[in-house]
Amino acid sequence: MSTLAVVEEILRETAVPMSVREIVERAGARLPSKSKTPDTVVARDLSMDIKKKGDGSLFVRTSPGRYTLRSLATLPAPVAAPPADATQLAPTALRSHNVTPLPARKPAAPAAPARPSGRSDSAEGGGYVS
Repeated sequence: MSTLAVVEEILRETAVPMSVREIVERAGARLPSKSKTPDTVVARDLSMDIKKKGDGSLFVRTSPGRYTLRSLATLPAPVAAPPADATQLAPTALRSHNVTPLPARKPAAPAAPARPSGRSDSAEGGGYVS
């Protein structure tokens, strides 16, 4: 059985997006590769299949390092309803704990000017000083 066949079987069983590490842990000895780094083998095989086959691939990357079956990714995800008192709870909770909003971030400092290169009197040249 190929690596991708084992991965497909595992993703069908779980029906949720999984990380490569989770896939490898569930697969265990079922993986045909006896590599010391099975994570790398699975990640490579999934990435290459998606890259070569595009929309024809059985697999889809849901986020960096997480994969699922394309057929499962197209199903609508169940939407959890927020608690009934969620809109009233948050402002009260913030007031009771004296939480203040964070200040706006300062813009990044400009980059330092480049040092002239090729100077023999600098210690950064890596050469010997006599």
